[in-house]
Amino acid sequence: MKIILYLIVICVLFIVFVRYLERTSVFYPDRMLAATPQELGFPYEDVFIQTQDHVVIHGWLVKSSAAQSTLIFFHGNAGNIGDRLGKIDLFHKMGLNVLIVDYRGYGKSEGTPTEEGIYYDATAAYDYLAGRGDMTGQNFISYGASLGGAVAVDLAAKRTVSCLVVDSTFSSAADMAKRIYPFIPSFFIQTKMDSIGKIKNISVPKLFIHSAEDQIVPFALGKKLFDAAPEPKEFIEISGDHNDGHFDDQVKIKNRMTAFLKKWNLMS
Repeated sequence: MKIILYLIVICVLFIVFVRYLERTSVFYPDRMLAATPQELGFPYEDVFIQTQDHVVIHGWLVKSSAAQSTLIFFHGNAGNIGDRLGKIDLFHKMGLNVLIVDYRGYGKSEGTPTEEGIYYDATAAYDYLAGRGDMTGQNFISYGASLGGAVAVDLAAKRTVSCLVVDSTFSSAADMAKRIYPFIPSFFIQTKMDSIGKIKNISVPKLFIHSAEDQIVPFALGKKLFDAAPEPKEFIEISGDHNDGHFDDQVKIKNRMTAFLKKWNLMS
């Protein structure tokens, strides 16, 4: 009987340990905004959007004159929108409108991040844009980097977007957990982020960007997601680590992404 009790206690403690690892590994929100688009010298709008579960999230809308498409930008699991000015600048100079939002619990957004919650944040961002009179006729691009790739895929599965761009992202949370915590059985992991299951039903053009030198999200998981996706799709292999690849290979990303968007009439 004592052995059984000991085993139960050990199991309970292990589950508590796994839940703690999950909670501390998935989201690293930062409330302090280090900078704004004002530092880049172009105008922007502060936007506050209410989600379907009544959480108010914050974002920036950066408009480009004569843009045909608006890129909805979902960032990774750490920091906030203030750490993404380099990419905002890149997309703006490409001639795109950019709406970047902070998930709940990040920056000026209310609430606490959860997987279900950040999907609500994404659909709220889309619905906000779709409801603006000055966005009539715009093409919407769902773009996500790292963890944001899972958010972008989920949005593309739920709303009508013109294309999907995923950058340095993974196939599923279970696949990532196997790489980071191989000692934890996958059935213990509550977080799903099942992009590989969702992407099979997404028919719009898809662009995948990943570095073979990525030290955080394995290149193999990015390729696994790409392989599971139906046509039409393209893959851009870049160089550099997880956080700096878009700087190290910025010209390649800009040229290839511009060509991709022009191919599908999303840029002139």
